[in-house]
Amino acid sequence: MLALSIDIKTTLGDLITRYRNQIDYLAIRVEEAEETDVLLRGDRFETLSEGLAIGGQVRACHCGGWGFASFNRLSDLENRVREAIAAARLIGEDETVLAPIPVVQDICTVPLTGTDPRHIPLVEKKALCDHYGQILRSVDPRITTVSVRYGDSAQRIFLATSEGTFIEQSWVDMEMRFAATARNGETVQTGRETTGSRCAYEDLTQLDQQVRGAAQRAVNSLSLPPVKGNLYTVVIDPILTGLFVHEAFGHLSEADMTYENPDLLEVMTLGRQFGPKELQIFDGAASPEHRGSYFYDDEGTPATTTQLIHDGVLVGRLHSRETAGKLGETPTGNARCLNYHYPPLVRMTNTWIERGQTPVEDLCSELKEGVYASNWLGGMTNGEMFTFSAGEAWMIRDGKLAEPVRDVTLSGNVFTTLADIEAIGDDFYWDESGGCGKGGQNGLPVGCGGPSLRIRNVVVGGEATEG
Repeated sequence: MLALSIDIKTTLGDLITRYRNQIDYLAIRVEEAEETDVLLRGDRFETLSEGLAIGGQVRACHCGGWGFASFNRLSDLENRVREAIAAARLIGEDETVLAPIPVVQDICTVPLTGTDPRHIPLVEKKALCDHYGQILRSVDPRITTVSVRYGDSAQRIFLATSEGTFIEQSWVDMEMRFAATARNGETVQTGRETTGSRCAYEDLTQLDQQVRGAAQRAVNSLSLPPVKGNLYTVVIDPILTGLFVHEAFGHLSEADMTYENPDLLEVMTLGRQFGPKELQIFDGAASPEHRGSYFYDDEGTPATTTQLIHDGVLVGRLHSRETAGKLGETPTGNARCLNYHYPPLVRMTNTWIERGQTPVEDLCSELKEGVYASNWLGGMTNGEMFTFSAGEAWMIRDGKLAEPVRDVTLSGNVFTTLADIEAIGDDFYWDESGGCGKGGQNGLPVGCGGPSLRIRNVVVGGEATEG
């Protein structure tokens, strides 16, 4: 990483000591970052860059009011501390309520299991993107547009608080995205793949089959009939399960969505039955080797694993220190920020549905008619409602996969859909492709996973939603 020209622990400690009595709570976060960004669109590289940056943020709380200031010059740090304190004192008019957490002094690194991408020359990363671009273009002449994006980011974070915590934490994150669009007359179809890792550069170098599959799906879909819209019993694969649990349910579990929304808080009442007794849902950054994993969140709360649904019953939610304090619950280590430009928000980490006991081959066998949907193309959520587009789909007839279909969207109300889960498969898959967006902070690394599911009464149909 970069070498800071100052003794950061001493500098932050001195500022905390000097200003801590003017405020209820003070936190200073300094960040070093090294980033690579490569974008191939068509046969041209539109982006090919490496960057180094140092910046930070100051958060101050006074009488329940928060002040925030960010900086990218360490010489501005003390002025930013004063600005954050002044803003907090200007708007604070209530009580500062932060759930207690341990005071920590720690240095930690999320370990790599293979090659650090910082040891790979930019020319090799460019060649990797070019290789995958050639695969996408070579699948079929009807492929009209392709894109390949590579990104890596190495971050080292220093966090000091007025309670005495000082943490130095670092990690490396990598991601690749692929898309191919095929056209036949007026029919246009797109295949997408995304993958990521916090383990090794090698995880991104053996993706030929996955990349070819994205382009082939786009081509195959050109000649498929669109699905006939209707209510169906649907079997979804683990990738779609991971997307569903993250997008449709996970965001509603973030306590900042509920503690100031009485209607949603009433819906998300702990102890309420949401699904079948075998349904178990978790979120946690303590799970090793996933893209949402870390040791401490951006408030210094230790990473945990939180059970959100136990035997179909809502038993937990995700918290920052403030939401935990205001709801009288325990911090879960889910306060995260994308980088120093943004304050921490309550965010998911790695979210999953635990595997069930139904053999995967039995999920379809009892269905006279249904839809099997796998992978994802895009989608959206709006509160309790969701719409997802499947990357591939087949009709199920008399217990077996029948003809493939396209333009399969799955829509519904998340609470109704959880209650309509009929069977949970005994398989499981971790999807490391997630880049979560919330509050303008887009692309925050997360993981999600789960087994295959069979769900009754799902609205199927409509045109594919890209995104």
